[in-house]
Amino acid sequence: MTETARAAKTPAKQGGLIRSSAIFSSLTLVSRFMGLARDLVITARLGASQTIAADAYYTALAFPNLFRRIFAEGAFAAAFVPMYSRKLAGDGEGEADRFAADAAVTVAAATIAVMLLAQLAMPWLMYVINPGYVDQPEKFRLSWMLTQVTMPYLPCMALAALFSGILNAHGRFIVSAAYPTILNIVMLAMVLPQHDPVRAAWWASAGVVIAGVGQAGICWWGARRSGARLRLMRPRLTPDMKRLIKLAVPAAIANSATQINIFISGILASQIAGMRVWMTVADRLYQLPMSLVGVAIGVALLPRLSQSLQRNDHDDAQAAMDQGLVFALALSLPAAAALMALPVWLIDGFFTRGEFTRSDAAATGALLFHYGWGVPAFVLLRILQPAFFARQDTRTPMRFSLISVAVNIALGVSLFMLIGFTGVAIATSVAAWVTVLQMWFALTRRGVWRPSARAVGKIVRVIAASVALGAVLAVAGLMRPHIEAVASGLIPGGHGIKEITILLVSAAGMALYPLLLFAFGGVTPAEARAALRRRKGDPAPASGDLS
Repeated sequence: MTETARAAKTPAKQGGLIRSSAIFSSLTLVSRFMGLARDLVITARLGASQTIAADAYYTALAFPNLFRRIFAEGAFAAAFVPMYSRKLAGDGEGEADRFAADAAVTVAAATIAVMLLAQLAMPWLMYVINPGYVDQPEKFRLSWMLTQVTMPYLPCMALAALFSGILNAHGRFIVSAAYPTILNIVMLAMVLPQHDPVRAAWWASAGVVIAGVGQAGICWWGARRSGARLRLMRPRLTPDMKRLIKLAVPAAIANSATQINIFISGILASQIAGMRVWMTVADRLYQLPMSLVGVAIGVALLPRLSQSLQRNDHDDAQAAMDQGLVFALALSLPAAAALMALPVWLIDGFFTRGEFTRSDAAATGALLFHYGWGVPAFVLLRILQPAFFARQDTRTPMRFSLISVAVNIALGVSLFMLIGFTGVAIATSVAAWVTVLQMWFALTRRGVWRPSARAVGKIVRVIAASVALGAVLAVAGLMRPHIEAVASGLIPGGHGIKEITILLVSAAGMALYPLLLFAFGGVTPAEARAALRRRKGDPAPASGDLS
C-alpha cells in the first residue's frame, strides 16, 4: 500500500494518536509546572551543598521512585497494557476485569513485600545507595530514616500505575495525566510553612506518602468511571498471571536502563556535597520533554499498536510509528537545543534563591548541558519500546538495556574520575543513545518497522529548524548581561530581573520555533491542524465522562 493510500485509510486513527498524546501532554505540562513550583520551594527551603537536609530528602525520594519507575510504571505498563488491551478487544469487559483484578492484587502484594524488606534493611542498604554519606553520620542517619518514611509510596504508585493502564486501554487519558499533580499540591502545602531545612525535609517526606494514597485513590475512581469493575480477591497464580510475570520481568529490566543509570549516577553523586540536588534540579528540566512528549506519545502508542497487531493491520502500525517518531523529534529536539544553549541561565533564573546558591546553579547548569544532548534519546526510547512491547517481546529491549547499563557504569566511573561530576551526565546520555541505536537497528533488521522516506525527510527538516533555534538562543545567552541591563531599566525597583528575562527569552524561543518548523517544512500548519482536529468516525467521550 502506498503512503498516500495508507494516510487516507487511517486519518482518524492518526489524528487520535496525536490528540491522545496532546491531552496527556497538556495535563502533564500542568503537573510539571506544579512540580517546578514544588522544586523551587523545596530547593529554597532545603538548599543544596550548604545543608544536609537536601541530599537526605532527595535520597529518600529517589529510592521508592527507582522501584516505581522500573517495576510499577515501567514493567507492568509494558506487560499489562498489551495483554489487557487484547483481552478487552477479544474477550470482552468481564474477562478483562478478572485479569485486571488478578494483576492488581499481584502487584500490590509484590510491592508491599519490597517495601517491607527495604524498610527493615534500610540502614544497611544506605551503605550501598550512598557510600559517600558514611563519613557524615548526621546526613547518613537522616537519609535512611527519611527513606523509611517514603517507601510506602511504592505500593501506592504501583496500584495507581495499574489503574492508569486500564484507563489508557479504554482511551481515557485525563486522569492518567492529571494524577501526578496531587503530589505537587500536597508537597507545597507541607513544605511552604517550614523554614528549618531538616524540619522541612521531614514534612516533605511525609507528604510523599499522603500524596501516594491520594493518587492511587483517584486512579481507582477513574478506572471505575471507565467501566472497569475490579473486585478484591486473594493473589492467584493463574496462567495469565504467569504470562504477565514472564513478560514483566524482562520489561522491568528493559525499562530500568535509564533509571538504573540515574541511580548509579546518584551513588557517584554521594561523593560530592550537593551533587544529588544538582542532578535532581537538572532532572526537573531535562525530563520535562520526556514526560510531555516521550511518555505521552508512548502511552497512546502502545495500546494502539497492540490493537492494530491484534487486527493484523500492519499498515496502521507503520503509520503510527512514523507519526509518533516525527512528532516526538519535532517536540524534543528544540527542547534539547534550548537546554544546551541556555543551561546556566535556566537554572540560575529559576532556582537561585534562599539556600540554593549561584555556585549550585553553575554546577547544575554544567550537568544540564550534557543531559540536554541526551534528551532526544530519552524520548526515542519511549517511542521505540512500544514496537517491541506491543508484540509481547520484552526480552530484546531487556538485552539492550543491560548493555546500556554496562556502558553507563564503565563510562560514568571512568569520566567521574577523569573530569569530575559532569562525566556522570555524559555517561547517562551516551548510554541512552547506545540503547536507541540498538533498538532502531533491531526493528529495521527484522523488517518490523523502517521509517518511511517521507518521515526521514520530515526529520531532516526538524533537525534544521532545531539547530536554527539553538543558534538564536545561544546568541541570547551571550547577550544575557545586556538583556538584564535593559530589563532593569524598565522594571521599577529592578526586582525579579533574572526570572523575568529568562521567562521572556524562553517564551520568545517557544514562539519562534513553530515559525522555523513551518518554514523548514518539518511539520506543515495543515498537518498540525489535521492531527489535532476531531474527525468523523473518531470515538466521542461518554456523556459526563471526566477521565
